[in-house]
Amino acid sequence: MRLPFFVYGTLRPGEPNHGLFLSGRTRTEEPGRLTGAVLYDGPGYPYAVEEPGGAVRGDLVTARTRDYDELLAALDRLEEYVPGDPRSLYERVEREVVREADGAAVRAWVYVAAPAVAARLRARGRRIEGGDWLTRS
Repeated sequence: MRLPFFVYGTLRPGEPNHGLFLSGRTRTEEPGRLTGAVLYDGPGYPYAVEEPGGAVRGDLVTARTRDYDELLAALDRLEEYVPGDPRSLYERVEREVVREADGAAVRAWVYVAAPAVAARLRARGRRIEGGDWLTRS
């Protein structure tokens, strides 16, 4: 399934990994919101942790068709995600994301904290209030 990606940290426009991974490979990039998750500082990079009542701000990115497969593989490597590997830092999951412009719900790939990482963050991580990596203090 060729879903758009929801990015909420270093892949957002203006952040370091946007230019390295997304620049020139996207068709659209638009603000969005993932509900049912909160944001933690990694440190150095963020983790979305699934949690009812929370919301994470980010961008919904639609890849150009010809770049999709290569981009998906590159993002999996960046996020250290290997399907089925318990050592993965993130899991790539399909979730509903709300487009800010029109409130429409869109299915997208989201990299969320893997279970072991999420448990550590809930126990002693630093939560980013407001759920926006760009306004963290």
